[in-house]
Amino acid sequence: MYTFLTESAVAAEMAMFLPRIDTMIAVFYFGLFAMSFDFISGYTGYLSFGHAAFYGLGAYFVILVANGKVPILGANTPFMVSLLVAGLLAVGLALLIGAVSFRLSGVYFAMITLGFSQILYVLFANWDFVSQNPQDGVSATVSEGFAVGIPYVDALNMRIGRLLGDTFTFGFDFVQMTGIELLSPISHTISLSGTEVSYYMIGLVVLVSYFVLQRIIHSPFGRAMIAIRENEERARAVGYDVFRVKMGAFAISGFFGAVAGGLLAGYRGSVAPENSFYFLTAGDALLASIIGGFGTIAGPLFGRLFHEGLHEFLSKEGGGLLPYLRSELGQGTLDTVIWNGFTVAEGMETFLNGRAGLYIGLLFVLFVLYVPHGLLGTLRVRLGGTVAKRLPAHIQRYLR
Repeated sequence: MYTFLTESAVAAEMAMFLPRIDTMIAVFYFGLFAMSFDFISGYTGYLSFGHAAFYGLGAYFVILVANGKVPILGANTPFMVSLLVAGLLAVGLALLIGAVSFRLSGVYFAMITLGFSQILYVLFANWDFVSQNPQDGVSATVSEGFAVGIPYVDALNMRIGRLLGDTFTFGFDFVQMTGIELLSPISHTISLSGTEVSYYMIGLVVLVSYFVLQRIIHSPFGRAMIAIRENEERARAVGYDVFRVKMGAFAISGFFGAVAGGLLAGYRGSVAPENSFYFLTAGDALLASIIGGFGTIAGPLFGRLFHEGLHEFLSKEGGGLLPYLRSELGQGTLDTVIWNGFTVAEGMETFLNGRAGLYIGLLFVLFVLYVPHGLLGTLRVRLGGTVAKRLPAHIQRYLR
């Protein structure tokens, strides 16, 4: 007997294994942070374990501006302006940290940047100016979300925010043409929820940031960064001002790290020391870079998507592996005894429920051992170049 699934049933099956839209939004803004981390660590070889300093600075600055606690910028300052200023402040912070840290290299550089990040973590976790309970973080007083788009042009702005419940409806008309005959105009409308608008607008900022980072990497400055990564002494010998190149790369990565933090705060409407300045935030960026591929810019974004998608697949309720098995396996199979009264259902609860972190950790070890170039890096090695340049030729080869 054959069972034919309807289109809606297939969509339901696919949705069970795909990340939710709010998960994808988190992938976007944290993926940008991971890309900024990869920009300095993957292209110069200097691991910035304190990169969360820029992420947290951008997040806190955006919230403080919205709450009217920044004297120069008022509470009505457009979100995109505060995001830009946050990035510039991160550039200044990066130059300050880099002036001290780049006198060292290797693990010493990583540790001193981590030290700076922890100083800011302790500062914002105990600074009463931030909020009455700074350890719990701070929330924005605005409830209508933050506008992403062209500042001061309302028609070119859309509001983002996790708590937005409004539905945005867009209408447009177009005229059908058959031969030389014009038919009557047809009106169409598109309705998007607040979460969907956040998805597209945050994704747009991340996409623009990615193209800017890619352009820098493919410039003479980017080639100087790669030369430093490959052999710093040789780069110095051929005439590169190594210190200035490293400082410039650190400043650029700090700028985009702060932008990512601002997007985090803009979407969530709040920020806390634990999800911004904490040193494990940089550790998550390192994990995303290793899974996606060091020195690829786009790799960390795919690495974060892989990480979050797998975590959700192994742990979420209402979808994912465990609920899927519960719904698909018959009761007789679930009640089958494996050993000494231990049933299949109990085995699923023991080995799957709440064990996502365990399997992701094991997968990370396997990546380090057997996929050292990461997902995108391995694909580039197999194709013999960047995906954009080599993939079309490979596709044409199979289409012949």
